[in-house]
Amino acid sequence: MAGIAIIRLSGRGAFMAARSLTGDLPAPRHAARRVFRHPLTQGVLDDGVLLLFPGPKSYTGEDVVEFHLHGSLAVIRAMLDALGGMAGLRLAEPGEFTRRAFRNGRMDLMAAEGLGDLIQARTERQRQQALHHALGGASQVIEGWRRDLVSILGRVEAAVDFADEADVAEQTVDEVRRRLDDLTVRMRGALAEANRAASLREGVKIVLAGPPNVGKSSLLNLLAKRDAAIVSAIPGTTRDVIEVMMEFSGVPVILTDTAGLRGATEDEIERIGMDRTGRELQAADVVIWVSAPGSPSGPLPELDSETLWIENKSDLDPTDRSLGMAHRVSARTGAGMAEFFTALEERVLRHAAHAESATLIRSRHKQITQSCVENLLRASAVSADHPELMAEALRAAAHDVGRLTGRIDVEDILDSIFREFCIGK
Repeated sequence: MAGIAIIRLSGRGAFMAARSLTGDLPAPRHAARRVFRHPLTQGVLDDGVLLLFPGPKSYTGEDVVEFHLHGSLAVIRAMLDALGGMAGLRLAEPGEFTRRAFRNGRMDLMAAEGLGDLIQARTERQRQQALHHALGGASQVIEGWRRDLVSILGRVEAAVDFADEADVAEQTVDEVRRRLDDLTVRMRGALAEANRAASLREGVKIVLAGPPNVGKSSLLNLLAKRDAAIVSAIPGTTRDVIEVMMEFSGVPVILTDTAGLRGATEDEIERIGMDRTGRELQAADVVIWVSAPGSPSGPLPELDSETLWIENKSDLDPTDRSLGMAHRVSARTGAGMAEFFTALEERVLRHAAHAESATLIRSRHKQITQSCVENLLRASAVSADHPELMAEALRAAAHDVGRLTGRIDVEDILDSIFREFCIGK
């Protein structure tokens, strides 16, 4: 149920279908009140607003009609039944309007992915990142890569045609290598910020770990502000991974409680839990390592992620002593928790810094860009005697860049050759 429902049609028969429901059509892009009637019985379906968007200047690039209706289920059902009875009309598949927009050149793959992320955004900074992609911010960066690569490839393809003139080929290769170095640096810069960008999109993964019975679950419940984990004085209570979604200053966070780690146990279920803890630590962006007075002090696992060191249960040992970089806290009394929350928030914000305007935010983006960089390095390593091998590597790199946006156009390379060198004049 909603105040207003919008039903959208796209395709060649959209305007004809609208006419069969209303009798006459308003001017394009002008909202007009209309009574919608069943095309067979002429019974009134609803009194609403009609909008027309002629292609190609529409969302999908096709003729588009929007019916703005009262939002009751009965009105929506009646309207869909009337439209479903018309020849040539069918329900859209999931994402089909955006797919048509891509096919008709109204947006590229990066913008389409950004739109999907915008629909799913849960936090303010996720919204900003998704909007940056949906409005073409990332696509502009990649289009710059593509233009430079096409221009470089045009130079090399021309050098292949003049392969008999050694000085021309050598000068061309030297210039190309300088330009390839610059392009490679820019792509590597985008790759360097990709992990932070992915964390903002998917959530910064924070893992609570440490020996059994040090209060990890209590800390999780305090951070989550609800009883997400069972708290008990019995060591080994947490046997499985517990995840809680939360937010720090607009950054989504996946807070994970894990089974306590100790040297050995005869409990098979507890061993499985400790194995899972190890896997979670490997995938963590930030680790909160929790200890407590009197807790086991065996060898620590290797922690590759940024780590916050916490000594919990300070109320059981009020002795004021230096713990280096560790925070002394008490989940029971709240002592030291404000300072701990501040330190944790600083690390989360630092981990996702400047991620809203990142170019590469998905695994697909990273894998393709890494492949492109490898092809650029391969091209740069080719000697001036074999410009055809350099051209082959650059064509592979251009194909990679095209896969990012969905734009792979051989004509661009030909245009560069003809424009810069006037071959065939």
